[in-house]
Amino acid sequence: MIRLILLILIGLSSSARFAAYGQTDTTASLTEEFSLQDLEDFLFSNHPVLKQINLLSESARASVTQALGKFDPALYADFQSKYFGETDYYNDWSSELKVPLWLAGADLKVGYDRNVGMFTNPQSRTPNTGLSGIGLSIPLGQGLLIDSRRNTLKQARAMVEYAEADQVKQINGLWYQAVSDYWDWYYAYRQFRLLEEGVRLADTRFRAISAQTVLGDRPPIDSVEAAITLQEREMQLAKYAIEFRNRKLILSNHLWNAEELPVELPDRARPSAINISDLTADAQLLSHLLEVAEQQHPELLMLESKGLQLSIEERYRREMLKPRLDISGTLISSRRNFGESIPSIYDFNWGNYKLGMSFAFPLFLRGERGKLREVRIKQDQLRYDQVIVGRNIRNDINTTYNDLTAYTQQLRLQVKSIANQEILLAGELQKFELGESTLFIINNRETTLIDMQRQRENLIAAYQKALAGLYYKAGTRTTEF
Repeated sequence: MIRLILLILIGLSSSARFAAYGQTDTTASLTEEFSLQDLEDFLFSNHPVLKQINLLSESARASVTQALGKFDPALYADFQSKYFGETDYYNDWSSELKVPLWLAGADLKVGYDRNVGMFTNPQSRTPNTGLSGIGLSIPLGQGLLIDSRRNTLKQARAMVEYAEADQVKQINGLWYQAVSDYWDWYYAYRQFRLLEEGVRLADTRFRAISAQTVLGDRPPIDSVEAAITLQEREMQLAKYAIEFRNRKLILSNHLWNAEELPVELPDRARPSAINISDLTADAQLLSHLLEVAEQQHPELLMLESKGLQLSIEERYRREMLKPRLDISGTLISSRRNFGESIPSIYDFNWGNYKLGMSFAFPLFLRGERGKLREVRIKQDQLRYDQVIVGRNIRNDINTTYNDLTAYTQQLRLQVKSIANQEILLAGELQKFELGESTLFIINNRETTLIDMQRQRENLIAAYQKALAGLYYKAGTRTTEF
């Protein structure tokens, strides 16, 4: 009699504990699907890290603007005057508009000088009305084909391509991490639901056997065994309830609202359902992604951009091996009124001019040759990097595709195994009703079935993560999982 009372108390305690799980299962009908498309909408609309990544190309374009500043026209003016002891020593005024030209690295100069006074240097003295001039400064040796200004601008433009490729790489990485977290959440959710169903089955069986034990139709040992099975499953469910909540929080790290405030995934959210028949490994997808990776993988594009920068630098360093020969010429006129237009050569007398020339050439060129050699070594290193990275990318894609194929085959076998296990469990239940089987065998069959279903969900999550990894290794992304 005492045993029967104990069994009834155990049954009531277990039923009370399971009531909480029953309430959770009831609210499952009120859950809302949270798909990968929803995740993409949240992430690409509001994620602050994504907005930070988008600043990479903006920063590179700012560098281009900065380099273009070296070609901006510049206005210079200088005035010096000295008057002492009723003597006008000098009044020197010089002004110049300098316009850098892209071609040939030349500079167009338009100026006006007025240098008068008793002690003004005769070499720079001008009439009282002053002198205007228009001229050119052209490098005929070093700097004719490419100079520091054009080198900086071209490399800045190449850096924009590098920044854009780096931006794509980081966006792909952010999305791949988000997708991986999504499928971890999916697996935790499915585990929790399967274990919850296992607890429900064990509780139902325990209450039925307890009632039969009270009536004398079952031995008390069956009720004890049913109680132990229920308690083990409850402990396992409690453990994975924590795992499910933690995975939900990890996924919530990718969710932000329009005000850039973090958003937590609600408890009622559930992942999208998966049709196992759609999980296949397509050989055409492999060939397509290999082609995509060869043409537009961000790491390869970054190396190409770096190679372009080095080729520009190598050309500039070869230009520095030439002797420096600069010539300048200026047509001079005493005319000051040119209306509202910039003076042209037709406003000047070709017989009034200034000429200048400068020449320089280091005898050994060790500094220039050393810098050129350094650039060429970097080019050789880059070529090796391109070969190695290209091969690693192809191998990573093929390896991930092999994993995808393996998961597909394992899923097919797992589905068949689950179907066979369900048949065994159904048959064992019929034998148990006829008194030809034991509760131990029933629990063992049922536990095995639950474990096999959990393994199936694990394979689904692993397949989806491998598929996401396949696109990521190819340097692209997709939401069509």
